[in-house]
Parts: sequence; C-alpha cells; structure tokens
Amino acid sequence: MKNHVLRPLWASLAIVALVLLVRSVVVPKDFGIHGNRPDGKNFTFTFHRLGAIDDWKKFKVKYRGKQYCEECHEEKVAENMSSKHRIIQCENCHGPAIDHPDNPETLAIDRSRDLCLRCHADLPYPGSHRGDLPAIDPEEHNPGEACADCHNPHNPNLEDME
Repeated sequence: MKNHVLRPLWASLAIVALVLLVRSVVVPKDFGIHGNRPDGKNFTFTFHRLGAIDDWKKFKVKYRGKQYCEECHEEKVAENMSSKHRIIQCENCHGPAIDHPDNPETLAIDRSRDLCLRCHADLPYPGSHRGDLPAIDPEEHNPGEACADCHNPHNPNLEDME
C-alpha cells in the first residue's frame, strides 16, 4: 500500500491504543458489567462499579413518596388521590421530604405561580400528550396572582380551571 493510506491507518491505530491505555488507567478496575450478585441479579443492562454499593447504601434518601406523606397527612393524600393530580407525587410540588418530619421547616410549601406553570403553561409539543393538560396563557389568566388563591392544588376540578 502507498504511504497516503498507511499513515492515517497507523495514526488511527495509535489513537485507539492511546485511548485504551488511558482508559485502563482512569477507569476503576471494579467498573463494568459483572457476573451475578449475591442476590442472584446481575448488572446486565448497565455499567456498575461494585465498590459503589456501600456508597449507595449510605446515601440518604431524599424523596419518600406518597405513602410516606400519608402517615401524617391522610386527608390531603386522600383528597389528592381523588383528583387528576393523583399521578403526581407530593414531593414534585412540596420538595424532597429528606428531613421531614424531624425538621418540618425543611419542607416549605411552594405556592408560586411558576410551580403550576411547569405543567399548565400552554406548550403543546407535537407528538406528546402535553397538549392534553389543561393549560393557561399566563399573560392573560390572572397575571401576578398565585394559582392556589383560586384553585385547590390537591383537588383541582375543571370548573375551577375555566
């Protein structure tokens, strides 16, 4: 073969070798797809660092879910479960319950208009169901007012939305 073909080939092979060498130094030895774990499952679908298991066990859970809220706020959860907002976790609006109820001030109630507009601003994305959500034009629909002044966020109904 001529030099104009061999030079790029050798340069490409050198770059691949360099990347593999750097990868062997930078990537931890326990990273990758491993065989069976003690519980019989394996990490077939993701790359995983075995040394991270203990790190993740020590990680403090931030989000608790609706069942956690229901222990103390049974009425609010029941009200929410009978509404169209039942598919939304409490912490989507109220924030993570990481230190609640030990420190109730950590779970501040966000009554901002921007919070509601995350879902209810009129943004009909083609091909998604975003256009199916009841939406408003924030410039025309009671600008400057909090949505919760007129609407019950735990149980909104269509009559309130008009």
